[in-house]
Amino acid sequence: MTTSVNQPLKTGDNIDTSNANWKFKGSVVENFDNHILKSVPLYEEGHNLIVNLSDYFINDDSICYELGASTAALSIKLAKHNQTKTAKFIGIEKEEDMYKKALKSTKDISNIEIFNDDILTFDFLKSDFIVSYYTIQFIKPSVRQDIFNKIYDSLNWGGAFILFEKVRANDARFQDITTGLYNDFKLNNGYTPDEIISKSRSLKGVLEPFSTQGNIDMLKRAGFKDIISIMKYISFEGFLVIK
Repeated sequence: MTTSVNQPLKTGDNIDTSNANWKFKGSVVENFDNHILKSVPLYEEGHNLIVNLSDYFINDDSICYELGASTAALSIKLAKHNQTKTAKFIGIEKEEDMYKKALKSTKDISNIEIFNDDILTFDFLKSDFIVSYYTIQFIKPSVRQDIFNKIYDSLNWGGAFILFEKVRANDARFQDITTGLYNDFKLNNGYTPDEIISKSRSLKGVLEPFSTQGNIDMLKRAGFKDIISIMKYISFEGFLVIK
């Protein structure tokens, strides 16, 4: 039986998408928080780590950004953790459906502001803490250096950039191993082989990870010198970067 490349794809968690067309809207938004917990290893642990890291960088009157805020779950955790300070938390979300959900989630939290904007054109204020939690991997590689440059320019001296990304391995053998291990992770979380393949097909040309070294090289070109890996599980890695 012939399968059309353009037929709808079922990726699990009631999310429907299509070939090379994963988008953060519609059914993805409604089921995002549940889906991401089962799809990204140590997702909540990464949130908790970032919240604890904020103690070292967020002060009274600090401005803090989350790039690609999605449902604003992380921004909410940061704001609540730092509620005794007068810091301001700003989430930037380009996709309108996600923005609307984030806006609804934060409507009663006075120190969070959500913008429906593109981080490439957004006018950043000077800040002490910037987080990109699995966001830059979805941005065209040709403009990623521009984003790292903007982040560096926005940060105050001593400010922190927290970068979490899916990363490619440094050679083909390791890439095969990490892909296999990640598939095992998703199978263990209840996804079927068809759902795993469908998700992979939907992300073609949409999710473009760089290697660990590729991300470090871009950070260094932007001007950063102090860079450390703070979490890694298979092909998912978090960096703490200080200006």
